[in-house]
Amino acid sequence: MIEKFFEDPNSITEAEILTALRKAVIDMKIVPMVCGSSFKNKGVQTMLDYVMELLPSPLDKDVIVGTNPDDGSEVEIRPSESEPFVGLAFKIATDPFVGRLCFVRAYSGVLESGSYIKNTRSDAKERISRVFQMHANKQNQIERLQAGDIGAVVGFKDIKTGDTLCDEKRPVVLESMIFPEPVIGYAIEPKKQADADKLGMAIAKLVEEDPTLRVNTDQETGQTILRGMGELHLEIIIDRLKREFKVEINQGAPQVAYKEALTKNVEHKEVYKKQTGGRGKFADIVFEIGPRELGPEDKPGLEFVNDIVGGVIPREFIPAVQKGFESAMVNGPLAGYPIDSMTVRLFHGSYHDVDSDSLSFELAARIGFKEAASKCAPQLLEPIMGVEVISPDEYTGAVTGDLNRRRGIMKGMDTRGGAQVIKADVPLKELFGYITDLRTLTSGRASANLTFSHYAPVPKNLADKVIEEVKGALATSK
Repeated sequence: MIEKFFEDPNSITEAEILTALRKAVIDMKIVPMVCGSSFKNKGVQTMLDYVMELLPSPLDKDVIVGTNPDDGSEVEIRPSESEPFVGLAFKIATDPFVGRLCFVRAYSGVLESGSYIKNTRSDAKERISRVFQMHANKQNQIERLQAGDIGAVVGFKDIKTGDTLCDEKRPVVLESMIFPEPVIGYAIEPKKQADADKLGMAIAKLVEEDPTLRVNTDQETGQTILRGMGELHLEIIIDRLKREFKVEINQGAPQVAYKEALTKNVEHKEVYKKQTGGRGKFADIVFEIGPRELGPEDKPGLEFVNDIVGGVIPREFIPAVQKGFESAMVNGPLAGYPIDSMTVRLFHGSYHDVDSDSLSFELAARIGFKEAASKCAPQLLEPIMGVEVISPDEYTGAVTGDLNRRRGIMKGMDTRGGAQVIKADVPLKELFGYITDLRTLTSGRASANLTFSHYAPVPKNLADKVIEEVKGALATSK
Protein backbone atom coordinates (compact mmCIF):
# COMPACT_ATOMS: atom_id res chain seq x y z
CA MET A 1 0.00 0.00 0.00
CA ILE A 2 2.85 2.42 0.86
CA GLU A 3 4.64 1.59 -2.43
CA LYS A 4 1.43 2.26 -4.32
CA PHE A 5 0.95 5.52 -2.43
CA PHE A 6 4.41 6.78 -3.41
CA GLU A 7 3.80 5.83 -7.05
CA ASP A 8 0.42 7.56 -7.27
CA PRO A 9 -1.45 8.70 -4.13
CA ASN A 10 -4.75 8.93 -6.02
CA SER A 11 -4.62 5.34 -7.27
CA ILE A 12 -5.55 3.82 -3.88
CA THR A 13 -9.27 3.13 -3.52
CA GLU A 14 -11.31 3.03 -0.32
CA ALA A 15 -12.03 -0.68 -0.92
CA GLU A 16 -8.28 -1.45 -1.05
CA ILE A 17 -7.68 0.40 2.23
CA LEU A 18 -10.51 -1.46 3.97
CA THR A 19 -9.36 -4.83 2.58
CA ALA A 20 -5.80 -4.24 3.82
CA LEU A 21 -7.06 -3.03 7.22
CA ARG A 22 -9.40 -6.01 7.57
CA LYS A 23 -6.58 -8.48 6.84
CA ALA A 24 -4.29 -6.78 9.39
CA VAL A 25 -7.04 -6.70 12.06
CA ILE A 26 -7.91 -10.39 11.60
CA ASP A 27 -4.19 -11.27 11.84
CA MET A 28 -4.16 -9.17 15.07
CA LYS A 29 -1.37 -6.98 13.68
CA ILE A 30 -3.28 -3.77 14.31
CA VAL A 31 -6.13 -2.67 16.59
CA PRO A 32 -8.60 -0.13 15.17
CA MET A 33 -9.61 2.75 17.46
CA VAL A 34 -12.60 5.04 16.97
CA CYS A 35 -13.32 8.11 19.12
CA GLY A 36 -16.83 8.82 20.33
CA SER A 37 -19.27 9.09 23.22
CA SER A 38 -22.18 6.70 23.70
CA PHE A 39 -23.75 9.20 26.13
CA LYS A 40 -24.08 11.80 23.34
CA ASN A 41 -24.43 9.18 20.57
CA LYS A 42 -21.30 10.48 18.84
CA GLY A 43 -19.21 8.05 16.81
CA VAL A 44 -21.42 5.04 17.63
CA GLN A 45 -22.64 4.49 14.06
CA THR A 46 -19.08 4.93 12.72
CA MET A 47 -17.82 2.33 15.21
CA LEU A 48 -20.56 -0.14 14.16
CA ASP A 49 -19.76 0.47 10.48
CA TYR A 50 -16.11 -0.42 11.14
CA VAL A 51 -17.17 -3.52 13.08
CA MET A 52 -18.93 -4.65 9.92
CA GLU A 53 -16.02 -3.72 7.64
CA LEU A 54 -12.98 -4.80 9.67
CA LEU A 55 -13.76 -7.44 12.29
CA PRO A 56 -13.92 -11.16 11.41
CA SER A 57 -17.23 -12.83 10.70
CA PRO A 58 -17.78 -16.32 12.18
CA LEU A 59 -16.87 -17.73 8.75
CA ASP A 60 -13.38 -16.17 8.99
CA LYS A 61 -12.57 -18.09 12.17
CA ASP A 62 -11.74 -21.74 12.76
CA VAL A 63 -14.20 -24.19 14.28
CA ILE A 64 -15.05 -23.66 17.95
CA VAL A 65 -14.25 -26.62 20.22
CA GLY A 66 -16.71 -27.54 22.96
CA THR A 67 -16.95 -30.46 25.39
CA ASN A 68 -19.47 -33.28 25.54
CA PRO A 69 -20.85 -33.16 29.13
CA ASP A 70 -21.53 -36.93 29.12
CA ASP A 71 -18.05 -38.27 28.32
CA GLY A 72 -15.74 -35.20 28.24
CA SER A 73 -14.84 -35.67 24.57
CA GLU A 74 -14.23 -32.68 22.28
CA VAL A 75 -17.03 -31.50 19.98
CA GLU A 76 -16.31 -29.35 16.90
CA ILE A 77 -18.83 -26.56 16.36
CA ARG A 78 -18.96 -25.08 12.85
CA PRO A 79 -20.69 -21.77 11.97
CA SER A 80 -23.23 -23.42 9.68
CA GLU A 81 -27.04 -23.35 9.67
CA SER A 82 -27.12 -27.07 8.78
CA GLU A 83 -25.39 -28.01 12.09
CA PRO A 84 -27.31 -28.64 15.36
CA PHE A 85 -27.91 -25.44 17.37
CA VAL A 86 -25.29 -24.25 19.89
CA GLY A 87 -25.46 -20.84 21.60
CA LEU A 88 -24.03 -19.02 24.61
CA ALA A 89 -26.15 -17.01 27.05
CA PHE A 90 -23.84 -14.05 27.74
CA LYS A 91 -26.17 -11.52 29.40
CA ILE A 92 -29.44 -11.46 31.34
CA ALA A 93 -31.52 -8.27 31.37
CA THR A 94 -34.95 -7.32 32.69
CA ASP A 95 -37.28 -5.39 30.40
CA PRO A 96 -40.39 -3.76 31.93
CA PHE A 97 -42.58 -4.84 28.99
CA VAL A 98 -41.11 -8.15 27.80
CA GLY A 99 -39.80 -9.51 31.13
CA ARG A 100 -36.55 -11.42 31.44
CA LEU A 101 -34.43 -11.20 28.29
CA CYS A 102 -31.55 -13.59 27.68
CA PHE A 103 -28.96 -12.38 25.17
CA VAL A 104 -27.63 -15.28 23.08
CA ARG A 105 -24.74 -15.59 20.65
CA ALA A 106 -25.54 -18.35 18.12
CA TYR A 107 -22.44 -20.37 17.19
CA SER A 108 -24.11 -22.92 14.92
CA GLY A 109 -27.50 -24.09 13.71
CA VAL A 110 -30.83 -22.26 13.87
CA LEU A 111 -33.01 -21.38 16.89
CA GLU A 112 -36.68 -20.79 16.04
CA SER A 113 -39.34 -19.22 18.27
CA GLY A 114 -41.52 -21.91 19.84
CA SER A 115 -38.77 -24.54 19.69
CA TYR A 116 -37.14 -26.48 22.57
CA ILE A 117 -33.45 -26.45 23.52
CA LYS A 118 -31.34 -27.96 26.29
CA ASN A 119 -29.46 -26.00 28.98
CA THR A 120 -26.40 -28.15 29.74
CA ARG A 121 -25.85 -26.54 33.18
CA SER A 122 -29.28 -27.43 34.56
CA ASP A 123 -29.75 -30.41 32.17
CA ALA A 124 -33.28 -29.05 31.62
CA LYS A 125 -35.32 -28.69 28.43
CA GLU A 126 -36.47 -25.10 27.87
CA ARG A 127 -39.03 -23.68 25.43
CA ILE A 128 -38.16 -20.47 23.57
CA SER A 129 -41.39 -18.50 23.30
CA ARG A 130 -40.06 -15.48 21.38
CA VAL A 131 -36.85 -14.34 19.65
CA PHE A 132 -35.83 -10.68 19.31
CA GLN A 133 -33.30 -8.70 17.34
CA MET A 134 -32.06 -5.96 19.67
CA HIS A 135 -31.68 -2.28 18.77
CA ALA A 136 -30.45 -0.52 21.95
CA ASN A 137 -33.47 -0.75 24.29
CA LYS A 138 -35.92 -1.66 21.52
CA GLN A 139 -36.78 -5.18 20.38
CA ASN A 140 -37.77 -6.34 16.92
CA GLN A 141 -39.45 -9.73 17.03
CA ILE A 142 -37.98 -12.21 14.54
CA GLU A 143 -38.78 -15.83 13.76
CA ARG A 144 -35.30 -17.35 14.03
CA LEU A 145 -31.75 -16.87 15.25
CA GLN A 146 -29.10 -18.43 13.02
CA ALA A 147 -25.36 -19.17 13.19
CA GLY A 148 -23.37 -15.96 13.70
CA ASP A 149 -26.33 -13.94 14.99
CA ILE A 150 -26.67 -12.19 18.32
CA GLY A 151 -30.21 -11.84 19.65
CA ALA A 152 -32.37 -12.05 22.74
CA VAL A 153 -34.81 -14.78 23.69
CA VAL A 154 -37.70 -15.00 26.14
CA GLY A 155 -39.25 -18.00 27.89
CA PHE A 156 -36.55 -19.48 30.14
CA LYS A 157 -37.49 -20.84 33.55
CA ASP A 158 -33.86 -21.21 34.73
CA ILE A 159 -31.02 -19.36 33.00
CA LYS A 160 -27.70 -17.87 34.16
CA THR A 161 -24.95 -15.88 32.47
CA GLY A 162 -22.48 -18.27 30.82
CA ASP A 163 -24.94 -21.13 30.22
CA THR A 164 -24.54 -23.17 27.01
CA LEU A 165 -27.77 -23.77 25.07
CA CYS A 166 -27.81 -26.61 22.55
CA ASP A 167 -29.82 -29.11 20.58
CA GLU A 168 -31.10 -32.00 22.75
CA LYS A 169 -29.61 -34.55 20.34
CA ARG A 170 -26.07 -33.10 20.57
CA PRO A 171 -25.24 -31.96 24.11
CA VAL A 172 -22.20 -29.68 24.32
CA VAL A 173 -20.65 -27.26 26.81
CA LEU A 174 -18.77 -24.19 25.61
CA GLU A 175 -15.93 -22.72 27.65
CA SER A 176 -17.60 -21.46 30.82
CA MET A 177 -17.20 -17.94 32.18
CA ILE A 178 -15.36 -17.65 35.50
CA PHE A 179 -16.59 -14.87 37.78
CA PRO A 180 -14.42 -13.67 40.67
CA GLU A 181 -15.69 -13.74 44.25
CA PRO A 182 -16.98 -10.39 45.60
CA VAL A 183 -14.51 -8.58 47.87
CA ILE A 184 -16.58 -5.80 49.45
CA GLY A 185 -20.03 -5.53 51.00
CA TYR A 186 -22.56 -2.97 52.23
CA ALA A 187 -25.26 -3.61 54.82
CA ILE A 188 -28.50 -2.26 53.30
CA GLU A 189 -32.11 -1.77 54.41
CA PRO A 190 -35.13 0.04 52.92
CA LYS A 191 -35.84 3.52 54.31
CA LYS A 192 -39.52 2.59 54.50
CA GLN A 193 -40.50 -0.82 55.86
CA ALA A 194 -43.25 -0.94 53.22
CA ASP A 195 -40.50 -1.14 50.55
CA ALA A 196 -38.99 -4.35 51.98
CA ASP A 197 -40.70 -6.63 49.43
CA LYS A 198 -39.92 -4.23 46.56
CA LEU A 199 -36.23 -4.19 47.63
CA GLY A 200 -36.12 -8.01 47.71
CA MET A 201 -37.56 -8.27 44.19
CA ALA A 202 -35.23 -5.55 42.84
CA ILE A 203 -32.11 -7.21 44.30
CA ALA A 204 -33.21 -10.61 42.92
CA LYS A 205 -33.40 -9.09 39.40
CA LEU A 206 -30.02 -7.33 39.75
CA VAL A 207 -28.30 -10.50 41.04
CA GLU A 208 -29.73 -12.44 38.10
CA GLU A 209 -28.33 -9.85 35.66
CA ASP A 210 -24.90 -9.51 37.32
CA PRO A 211 -23.05 -12.71 38.29
CA THR A 212 -20.42 -10.75 40.31
CA LEU A 213 -23.13 -9.34 42.62
CA ARG A 214 -24.11 -11.45 45.64
CA VAL A 215 -26.59 -10.93 48.46
CA ASN A 216 -26.87 -12.76 51.74
CA THR A 217 -28.36 -12.32 55.20
CA ASP A 218 -26.01 -12.19 58.18
CA GLN A 219 -27.40 -14.90 60.47
CA GLU A 220 -26.06 -13.20 63.62
CA THR A 221 -27.22 -9.60 63.00
CA GLY A 222 -30.12 -10.18 60.56
CA GLN A 223 -28.70 -7.56 58.16
CA THR A 224 -28.93 -7.87 54.37
CA ILE A 225 -25.39 -7.72 52.97
CA LEU A 226 -24.89 -6.71 49.32
CA ARG A 227 -21.48 -7.82 48.02
CA GLY A 228 -19.67 -6.75 44.86
CA MET A 229 -16.31 -6.16 43.18
CA GLY A 230 -15.58 -2.68 44.56
CA GLU A 231 -16.98 0.62 45.83
CA LEU A 232 -17.88 1.89 42.34
CA HIS A 233 -19.65 -1.36 41.46
CA LEU A 234 -21.89 -1.17 44.55
CA GLU A 235 -22.50 2.58 44.18
CA ILE A 236 -23.87 1.94 40.68
CA ILE A 237 -26.07 -0.90 41.97
CA ILE A 238 -27.46 1.33 44.75
CA ASP A 239 -28.06 4.12 42.21
CA ARG A 240 -29.94 1.65 40.00
CA LEU A 241 -32.10 0.60 42.96
CA LYS A 242 -33.17 4.24 43.38
CA ARG A 243 -33.44 5.13 39.67
CA GLU A 244 -34.91 1.99 38.07
CA PHE A 245 -36.72 0.32 40.95
CA LYS A 246 -37.68 3.46 42.97
CA VAL A 247 -36.40 1.99 46.25
CA GLU A 248 -34.74 4.39 48.73
CA ILE A 249 -32.29 2.59 51.01
CA ASN A 250 -30.01 3.18 53.97
CA GLN A 251 -26.52 1.75 53.58
CA GLY A 252 -23.84 0.98 56.14
CA ALA A 253 -20.11 1.54 55.90
CA PRO A 254 -18.29 -0.72 53.40
CA GLN A 255 -17.27 -4.11 54.77
CA VAL A 256 -14.32 -6.17 53.58
CA ALA A 257 -15.17 -9.75 52.58
CA TYR A 258 -12.65 -11.54 54.81
CA LYS A 259 -12.17 -15.32 54.73
CA GLU A 260 -10.66 -17.80 57.16
CA ALA A 261 -8.26 -20.68 56.57
CA LEU A 262 -7.03 -23.64 58.63
CA THR A 263 -3.25 -24.08 58.78
CA LYS A 264 -2.69 -27.40 60.58
CA ASN A 265 -4.30 -30.85 60.91
CA VAL A 266 -6.15 -31.97 64.05
CA GLU A 267 -7.88 -35.24 64.97
CA HIS A 268 -11.15 -34.97 66.87
CA LYS A 269 -13.85 -37.25 68.28
CA GLU A 270 -17.38 -35.89 68.54
CA VAL A 271 -20.26 -37.71 70.22
CA TYR A 272 -23.71 -36.18 69.81
CA LYS A 273 -26.23 -37.62 72.27
CA LYS A 274 -29.68 -36.36 73.14
CA GLN A 275 -32.41 -38.14 75.09
CA THR A 276 -35.81 -36.50 75.47
CA GLY A 277 -38.04 -39.47 76.19
CA GLY A 278 -38.87 -41.95 73.48
CA ARG A 279 -36.51 -42.06 70.56
CA GLY A 280 -33.31 -40.05 71.11
CA LYS A 281 -30.43 -38.80 68.97
CA PHE A 282 -27.02 -40.43 68.74
CA ALA A 283 -23.99 -40.03 66.48
CA ASP A 284 -20.30 -40.70 67.06
CA ILE A 285 -17.65 -39.60 64.55
CA VAL A 286 -13.85 -39.51 64.62
CA PHE A 287 -12.22 -37.37 61.96
CA GLU A 288 -9.10 -35.48 60.91
CA ILE A 289 -9.56 -31.88 59.75
CA GLY A 290 -7.02 -29.52 58.21
CA PRO A 291 -5.98 -27.32 55.28
CA ARG A 292 -6.45 -28.42 51.68
CA GLU A 293 -3.75 -28.11 49.04
CA LEU A 294 -5.33 -26.73 45.86
CA GLY A 295 -3.84 -27.46 42.46
CA PRO A 296 -4.18 -25.03 39.51
CA GLU A 297 -7.16 -27.00 38.14
CA ASP A 298 -8.92 -27.60 41.50
CA LYS A 299 -12.04 -25.75 42.57
CA PRO A 300 -12.18 -24.51 46.19
CA GLY A 301 -14.48 -26.27 48.63
CA LEU A 302 -14.54 -29.29 50.95
CA GLU A 303 -12.39 -32.32 50.17
CA PHE A 304 -14.18 -35.12 52.02
CA VAL A 305 -12.37 -38.45 52.38
CA ASN A 306 -14.40 -41.44 53.56
CA ASP A 307 -12.03 -43.89 55.28
CA ILE A 308 -14.74 -45.79 57.19
CA VAL A 309 -14.16 -49.55 57.09
CA GLY A 310 -16.17 -52.43 58.51
CA GLY A 311 -19.45 -50.47 58.55
CA VAL A 312 -18.81 -48.79 61.94
CA ILE A 313 -20.88 -45.96 60.48
CA PRO A 314 -23.56 -47.12 57.99
CA ARG A 315 -23.05 -45.96 54.42
CA GLU A 316 -26.35 -44.03 54.34
CA PHE A 317 -25.14 -41.66 57.12
CA ILE A 318 -21.86 -40.66 55.38
CA PRO A 319 -23.46 -38.00 53.07
CA ALA A 320 -25.05 -36.40 56.16
CA VAL A 321 -21.60 -36.04 57.77
CA GLN A 322 -20.26 -34.43 54.58
CA LYS A 323 -23.29 -32.10 54.43
CA GLY A 324 -22.70 -31.07 58.06
CA PHE A 325 -19.10 -30.08 57.39
CA GLU A 326 -20.03 -28.22 54.17
CA SER A 327 -22.69 -26.14 55.94
CA ALA A 328 -20.33 -25.44 58.87
CA MET A 329 -17.70 -23.92 56.51
CA VAL A 330 -19.92 -20.85 56.12
CA ASN A 331 -18.95 -19.69 59.63
CA GLY A 332 -15.26 -19.99 60.53
CA PRO A 333 -13.96 -20.34 64.11
CA LEU A 334 -12.28 -16.90 64.37
CA ALA A 335 -14.92 -14.33 63.47
CA GLY A 336 -17.59 -16.22 61.54
CA TYR A 337 -16.13 -15.53 58.09
CA PRO A 338 -16.39 -18.39 55.53
CA ILE A 339 -13.68 -20.99 55.02
CA ASP A 340 -12.96 -21.43 51.32
CA SER A 341 -11.27 -24.85 51.36
CA MET A 342 -10.47 -27.60 53.84
CA THR A 343 -9.97 -31.36 54.04
CA VAL A 344 -11.89 -33.74 56.30
CA ARG A 345 -11.00 -37.42 56.63
CA LEU A 346 -13.66 -39.48 58.42
CA PHE A 347 -12.06 -42.69 59.68
CA HIS A 348 -13.96 -44.02 62.72
CA GLY A 349 -17.11 -43.72 64.78
CA SER A 350 -20.17 -45.64 65.96
CA TYR A 351 -23.95 -45.57 65.79
CA HIS A 352 -27.06 -46.72 67.65
CA ASP A 353 -29.55 -49.07 65.99
CA VAL A 354 -32.56 -47.02 67.10
CA ASP A 355 -31.39 -43.49 67.97
CA SER A 356 -29.04 -42.81 65.04
CA ASP A 357 -30.28 -41.01 61.93
CA SER A 358 -28.92 -38.70 59.22
CA LEU A 359 -29.75 -35.53 61.15
CA SER A 360 -27.80 -36.77 64.21
CA PHE A 361 -24.67 -37.31 62.13
CA GLU A 362 -25.08 -33.94 60.35
CA LEU A 363 -25.34 -32.15 63.72
CA ALA A 364 -22.35 -34.11 65.07
CA ALA A 365 -20.28 -32.89 62.09
CA ARG A 366 -21.32 -29.26 62.65
CA ILE A 367 -20.53 -29.36 66.38
CA GLY A 368 -17.31 -31.27 65.74
CA PHE A 369 -16.20 -28.64 63.23
CA LYS A 370 -16.68 -25.83 65.78
CA GLU A 371 -14.63 -27.71 68.36
CA ALA A 372 -11.85 -28.91 66.04
CA ALA A 373 -11.43 -25.94 63.69
CA SER A 374 -10.43 -23.59 66.52
CA LYS A 375 -7.49 -25.94 67.27
CA CYS A 376 -6.28 -25.90 63.62
CA ALA A 377 -4.40 -22.58 64.03
CA PRO A 378 -6.99 -20.69 61.93
CA GLN A 379 -5.88 -17.58 60.02
CA LEU A 380 -7.84 -14.55 58.88
CA LEU A 381 -7.43 -13.83 55.14
CA GLU A 382 -8.07 -10.49 53.42
CA PRO A 383 -8.59 -9.64 49.73
CA ILE A 384 -5.54 -8.11 48.04
CA MET A 385 -6.11 -5.79 45.08
CA GLY A 386 -3.74 -5.35 42.15
CA VAL A 387 -3.33 -1.56 41.86
CA GLU A 388 -1.99 0.07 38.70
CA VAL A 389 -1.43 3.84 38.97
CA ILE A 390 -0.62 5.95 35.89
CA SER A 391 0.98 9.15 37.13
CA PRO A 392 3.15 12.02 35.83
CA ASP A 393 6.82 11.57 36.70
CA GLU A 394 6.94 14.32 39.34
CA TYR A 395 4.35 12.58 41.57
CA THR A 396 5.98 9.12 41.53
CA GLY A 397 7.54 9.49 44.99
CA ALA A 398 4.31 10.72 46.58
CA VAL A 399 2.25 7.89 45.00
CA THR A 400 4.67 5.11 46.01
CA GLY A 401 4.99 6.54 49.52
CA ASP A 402 1.20 6.58 49.87
CA LEU A 403 0.92 2.97 48.63
CA ASN A 404 3.60 1.87 51.15
CA ARG A 405 1.63 3.56 53.95
CA ARG A 406 -1.38 1.49 52.87
CA ARG A 407 0.58 -1.77 53.43
CA GLY A 408 1.19 -2.05 49.68
CA ILE A 409 3.85 -4.35 48.21
CA MET A 410 5.48 -2.76 45.16
CA LYS A 411 5.45 -4.98 42.05
CA GLY A 412 7.37 -2.77 39.66
CA MET A 413 7.38 0.43 37.62
CA ASP A 414 7.14 1.04 33.91
CA THR A 415 6.89 3.96 31.48
CA ARG A 416 3.90 4.35 29.20
CA GLY A 417 3.33 7.35 26.94
CA GLY A 418 5.63 9.60 29.00
CA ALA A 419 3.89 8.70 32.30
CA GLN A 420 4.99 6.36 35.10
CA VAL A 421 3.01 3.15 35.61
CA ILE A 422 3.29 2.00 39.24
CA LYS A 423 2.10 -1.52 40.09
CA ALA A 424 1.49 -2.77 43.64
CA ASP A 425 -0.54 -5.29 45.62
CA VAL A 426 -2.53 -3.49 48.33
CA PRO A 427 -5.06 -4.84 50.90
CA LEU A 428 -8.62 -3.78 50.03
CA LYS A 429 -9.11 -2.59 53.64
CA GLU A 430 -6.60 0.24 52.96
CA LEU A 431 -8.13 1.32 49.64
CA PHE A 432 -11.50 2.79 50.65
CA GLY A 433 -11.65 6.26 49.11
CA TYR A 434 -8.28 5.76 47.41
CA ILE A 435 -9.25 7.31 44.04
CA THR A 436 -10.23 10.59 45.76
CA ASP A 437 -7.02 10.62 47.82
CA LEU A 438 -4.92 9.92 44.70
CA ARG A 439 -6.49 12.85 42.85
CA THR A 440 -5.75 15.15 45.79
CA LEU A 441 -2.16 13.87 45.96
CA THR A 442 -1.48 14.42 42.24
CA SER A 443 -3.65 17.51 41.55
CA GLY A 444 -6.06 15.28 39.61
CA ARG A 445 -3.42 14.16 37.09
CA ALA A 446 -3.09 10.47 38.06
CA SER A 447 -5.52 7.63 37.47
CA ALA A 448 -5.73 4.18 39.02
CA ASN A 449 -7.10 0.78 38.07
CA LEU A 450 -7.98 -1.69 40.85
CA THR A 451 -8.57 -5.39 40.20
CA PHE A 452 -8.89 -8.32 42.62
CA SER A 453 -5.65 -10.31 42.86
CA HIS A 454 -5.74 -12.90 45.67
CA TYR A 455 -6.36 -13.54 49.37
CA ALA A 456 -3.49 -13.27 51.87
CA PRO A 457 -3.14 -13.66 55.68
CA VAL A 458 -3.88 -10.56 57.76
CA PRO A 459 -1.02 -9.51 60.11
CA LYS A 460 -1.78 -10.79 63.63
CA ASN A 461 -2.20 -7.39 65.32
CA LEU A 462 -4.70 -6.28 62.64
CA ALA A 463 -6.45 -9.66 62.62
CA ASP A 464 -7.01 -9.41 66.40
CA LYS A 465 -8.53 -5.96 65.90
CA VAL A 466 -10.92 -7.20 63.18
CA ILE A 467 -12.00 -10.15 65.35
CA GLU A 468 -12.64 -7.83 68.32
CA GLU A 469 -14.73 -5.50 66.11
CA VAL A 470 -16.86 -8.42 64.88
CA LYS A 471 -17.43 -9.71 68.41
CA GLY A 472 -18.28 -6.20 69.61
CA ALA A 473 -20.81 -5.73 66.77
CA LEU A 474 -22.45 -9.09 67.60
CA ALA A 475 -22.67 -8.21 71.30
CA THR A 476 -24.31 -4.85 70.43
CA SER A 477 -26.86 -6.45 68.08
CA LYS A 478 -27.82 -8.97 70.75
